[in-house]
Amino acid sequence: MALQRDTLQSTIDAPALCARIGLVVHPARNIELPLRGLQRWANSRDVEVFQIPVAGQDRRVADVGTVHACDLVVAIGGDGTALAAVHAAAPAARPVLGVACGSLGVLTLVAPNAIEAALDRFSHQQWVPRMLPALAVGQDDGDDLLAFNDVAITRGGQGQVIVRAELDRVLFSRFAGDGCVVSTPIGSSAYTIAAGGPLLAPGVQGFVLTPLPAHGGFRPPLVVGPDATLRLEISPGHGGVRVELDGQVAETQPRSLTIGLLPAAATAVGFPDQESLMAGLRRRQIIIDSPRILADDARRIRRSADA
Repeated sequence: MALQRDTLQSTIDAPALCARIGLVVHPARNIELPLRGLQRWANSRDVEVFQIPVAGQDRRVADVGTVHACDLVVAIGGDGTALAAVHAAAPAARPVLGVACGSLGVLTLVAPNAIEAALDRFSHQQWVPRMLPALAVGQDDGDDLLAFNDVAITRGGQGQVIVRAELDRVLFSRFAGDGCVVSTPIGSSAYTIAAGGPLLAPGVQGFVLTPLPAHGGFRPPLVVGPDATLRLEISPGHGGVRVELDGQVAETQPRSLTIGLLPAAATAVGFPDQESLMAGLRRRQIIIDSPRILADDARRIRRSADA
């Protein structure tokens, strides 16, 4: 199946005003603080707020509207909520502002008590578009799919999954085991590094294939260039195969997937003074220094305190 690489690659200009806000919220977390701040900001400026329906979301905090009718999509929750908002906003080329209810994440960079200031900065065009890449995933017998974080192909039960991975029609590796993960640079900080794959730094143009534990052989993670095409031929075991896109289970049992990169598939709202990706990963202790270095730091702190 041929990939449509031009799909969803449009960018947007910063709007002069923010007259309509579309809202996507976490289904269970306490969102009262940022929600009150958003409503207070909107009421004081006669801005309309409505909720954008997303799959699996039945929590209602506002009247329902369409993403094409808004100027900005605000996601209140965690990175999963922000991903749902990005999926909803991408076809309409609307920017997404991620507000964290919990720890700040990769896509949720605004603290709950800072939402009004963030909306002010957005409405005055004091924001930076963060262009988000995505994986265009072509199926052998189904509709094309889209993933902004990753695509995970794992065994659905008993038995191993056999994967044949080709890069631009050249065989890379065949492996039998738990499956594999294909990730964008943003998604590489999630399932990919948890599986032992590389962290792709911000600005890297490409994506990465990380095999999950397999039965023997040698298959290192493969970093793929932005114009290359990765093809995965999948032979499920007795228990079948499970395909997840951005953490959501897809209702599909593909025999092959063809994956390419869309370098600018959606837009997230950023600000020049926000925390960097690397700083955020260290703050959340996803990246941790060597124990020897941490012990040396602790000794220096103790010596300084005793002096």
